Amino acid sequence: MAMASGTSDFSVSRRQLLKGGSALGLGTMALGMAPAWANPWGRTSTYSQGVVHGPEVSLVIRREDFDIDGQFARPITINGSSPGPMVRLKEGQDAVIKVTNLMGETTSIHWHGIILPPEMDGVPGISFAGIAPGETFTYRFPVTQSGTYWYHSHSGLQEQEGHAGPLIIDSATPEAFEYDREHVLLLTDWTFEDPKTVFRNLKTMEGYYNFQERTVADFFADVRRRGLVETIEARSMWAEMRMSSRDIADVTGSTYTYLLNGQSPEENWTALFKHGETVRLRIVNGSAMSYFDLRIPGLKMTVVAADGQPVQPVEVDEFRIAVAEAYDVLVTPEDDKAYTIFAEAMDRSGYARATLAPRPGIEAPVPQRRQIADRGMEAMGAHAGMDHSQMAGMDHSQMAGMDHSKMAGMDHSQMAGMDHSQMAGMDHSKMAGMDHSQMTAMQGDAATNHMLMAGAIQQGARYDQAGIGLDQSLRRVLVYQDLKAHAPWPDRRGPTREMELHLTGNMERYMWSFDGKKFSEVNGPIHFKKDERLRLILINDTMMEHPIHLHGMWMELENGQGDLIPRKHTLNVKPGERVSALITADAEGSWAFHCHLLYHMDAGMFRVVKVS
Repeated sequence: MAMASGTSDFSVSRRQLLKGGSALGLGTMALGMAPAWANPWGRTSTYSQGVVHGPEVSLVIRREDFDIDGQFARPITINGSSPGPMVRLKEGQDAVIKVTNLMGETTSIHWHGIILPPEMDGVPGISFAGIAPGETFTYRFPVTQSGTYWYHSHSGLQEQEGHAGPLIIDSATPEAFEYDREHVLLLTDWTFEDPKTVFRNLKTMEGYYNFQERTVADFFADVRRRGLVETIEARSMWAEMRMSSRDIADVTGSTYTYLLNGQSPEENWTALFKHGETVRLRIVNGSAMSYFDLRIPGLKMTVVAADGQPVQPVEVDEFRIAVAEAYDVLVTPEDDKAYTIFAEAMDRSGYARATLAPRPGIEAPVPQRRQIADRGMEAMGAHAGMDHSQMAGMDHSQMAGMDHSKMAGMDHSQMAGMDHSQMAGMDHSKMAGMDHSQMTAMQGDAATNHMLMAGAIQQGARYDQAGIGLDQSLRRVLVYQDLKAHAPWPDRRGPTREMELHLTGNMERYMWSFDGKKFSEVNGPIHFKKDERLRLILINDTMMEHPIHLHGMWMELENGQGDLIPRKHTLNVKPGERVSALITADAEGSWAFHCHLLYHMDAGMFRVVKVS
């Protein structure tokens, strides 16, 4: 239930509101409660409110007064809910989804990870005009896949304002695993600030939301652990680059409230199970900027799908879920007790939390948050091998304008003859206007061009590493190298061409780009040839993680699993890492390709891929 638009008196207590909602028989639609689809007993025919079933669906988008974590807010709602309702389709259907915009601004819905015609993809300015105020747009597309996905706005910063929801597609054939009950877990990050203010703050001051910088106590702790010389060298290196080793997340718990199914940790959304049941958890990271490390203390999780696609089962204690990724896991609670579902922000500035329990009203202890980790040399790629003793004579005051965030992938052995005095004030994001994507495109047979065999791991990939702040010796953590497709994909051709793209940026000025160019600076799209088999190589020259999303086509992660490499719609690329994926360019048309960190995309880390 939402309050009438324009209501300003919010003195009535939250308890009174919830009590009143119950008295009116509004149940799960009461203010501040989880979306109706997130019912505690999982998927049942009894609790269908808040789930819109295909093939024909109607969605209405508004701004409404809402209670989020006990505070007044005015998010974007879909069918009166924020996050929006679960859209449930079935493989083999022809979906017809009517979306009506009752806001005062243009909006859109992108069906994340869904293979469909380009004009139905929902990205304004690419092959779709957007949905103007007062208008209804009808999405029509064949449903050719199954699994766990989500949907969200692709207009401005609306995704940060609650414009998102889960999308579940039931398989037309029996799945490779069995379960008794399912729950959908949608992770989001909410800020009571205007998203435009957040973006402006990021551009105003590097580290604006980072309140976990290093202290004198940290310095002496490092000295005890590493020794004085190594500690001083590390501190000097970060100072020279005008960066912090604790630049883990751009936007943090200092402004974010981390939500699970629309509820804060204090509200503690609860999922129920019966003794002995196997429960499927469909977990989607629908946040704007936040990575989460998810675990359920006392329970093993068996990963059975990644980004909606089935994988061979992997038993883990914890996994990192990047923005826009999805994982399906199976859990089988053996004890008659509650378990905490703990999704800790990667920078440890907060967490989302829920409870898995055999009955309502009980909960389990919440784990203590871990300490923020520090970026190490691995974040710098080739820069890590640089002999900093040779830098003693350099006048670093002249390097103020230099964009060090892009040095991670540089081969510094080539720098010996360089006149560094010429680098003063140089903005490496310009790189003489070079389009690196064109430098490595190779035509012809893979063997002739000395390419690696399809599925092989590229040098510089770190698929066996969980990422910063995760200790693989303490618990079994999922890594990309664990992911193995359930069966080979139809197209098993090797690549005939390689394309290399660098992920680039400037933290100090908050500029993000591909190959040193913001979207506003590029001339034309990236070209894929219709039906070609392409290898896309992503090189992260920054010291931040980037979840890279390609619309309209799958990316097959070359993680060394041969014919069983996994399909993904979003690839997490760690700092300094080199990631490669095979693509079958079978989707004619124009498609968005971007970093799924919302403010990175808006700052320029966006391109258009044209298949023709």
